[in-house]
Amino acid sequence: QVQLVESGGGLVQAGGSLRLSCTTSGRTFSTYGRSWFRQAPGKEREFVAAISGNGESTSYADSVKGRFTISRDSAKSTLYLQMNSLKPEDTAVYYCAATRYRGTYYTARDYHYWGQGTQVTVSS
Repeated sequence: QVQLVESGGGLVQAGGSLRLSCTTSGRTFSTYGRSWFRQAPGKEREFVAAISGNGESTSYADSVKGRFTISRDSAKSTLYLQMNSLKPEDTAVYYCAATRYRGTYYTARDYHYWGQGTQVTVSS
């Protein structure tokens, strides 16, 4: 059974940092494009960041550009999201996702596997 499991969420003050991780089981996802999405209460799920299957290409939403960094480890089985200079508007449930395609994709329908999410709350 394929599973993606997020961790690292929590409560942090504005200006602080968190590092999210997404581990996988049941499949290596070594060549799969990976991404982070988030969903705030009452809002639709939105794209945050993506990384290509070979790790050479990344893409970010304008709202997080310069503050968040997406990366994957050498074995390409774990995905990370380093979040710095956090703002209250970053508060959301963060989801990791994987696609069988190798590029970077921005819409949820392009992703085939999803984690259950981890809550990030930024206080002002």
